[in-house]
Amino acid sequence: MVLKKNKKIIVILGPTASGKTSLAVALAEKFNGEIVSADSRQVYRGMDIGTGKDLAEYSVPYHLIDVASPKSQFDLAKYQRLAFKAIDDILKRGKLPILAGGSGLYLQAVADNYKLSDVKKNLALRKKLEKLSAPELFAKLGKLAPKLAAKLNQSDRANQRRLIRYLEILNQDKDFKSRAGKKKYKALIIGLNFSRDALRQRIFKRLLERLKEQNMIGEAESLRAKGLSWKKLEDFGLEYKFMALYLQGKLQYEEMVEKLNHAIYQFAKRQLTWFKRWEKQGVKINWVRDESKIRKLVREFLK
Repeated sequence: MVLKKNKKIIVILGPTASGKTSLAVALAEKFNGEIVSADSRQVYRGMDIGTGKDLAEYSVPYHLIDVASPKSQFDLAKYQRLAFKAIDDILKRGKLPILAGGSGLYLQAVADNYKLSDVKKNLALRKKLEKLSAPELFAKLGKLAPKLAAKLNQSDRANQRRLIRYLEILNQDKDFKSRAGKKKYKALIIGLNFSRDALRQRIFKRLLERLKEQNMIGEAESLRAKGLSWKKLEDFGLEYKFMALYLQGKLQYEEMVEKLNHAIYQFAKRQLTWFKRWEKQGVKINWVRDESKIRKLVREFLK
């Protein structure tokens, strides 16, 4: 299928462990597409197992995975800029861009065309804010923009650099949360979801596979050996936080697994809360799991 210059994209979203990657690949194969990842941690090299990159599943070209060092700063504006560049290139080549991921802020920044790139760095403010811990920065953000703070996932809440960037943006634009521009693309948004029990089971099964079969702890040890501090690992949240605590002897293995499993499930619930809130803002999310129905939706959308 060769696409005309119609600026149409497919967006696949859902909580962690809902099968977004496999669906994105299946649709890309069927409709001559390429995948653009919308995951705030998959941009980092060397963080493969813990972020669920599942690179072996990709039989089609993908973008925005492994584009930054975990030692570097990577913010929302940089992601948005690279995503727009990738999507425009895919469209230019007559293919279908499929934006897939679970980071609600990243998805919305692209689909709703957040106006972020014109907010410049404030080095003096950054120097002042860098003296504060992530919890202190999050508390500050909560006072300035409580609605925005409530939307942030666990990784964002624990990420000092990202919190500083939010505060930097708010310092220049108190109302930046509503700064959606004219949409660049027409999007068909497909949401994947499961019952709570099914999602719990999928999360736990995948966690055990990563720990026992994929050597996720070895990945954390490798990142540490490459110079990442314990604090930096913990700031990436979820898997990396709990593995760092285990490797430092602050948690026993069984305790680490139990707490991490619970944290991932709580994270999945926050993802769903974000998506539901996005729906209340007027976006149409097609919550469908049957692949034949999804293919039909896509065919109709591309006509």
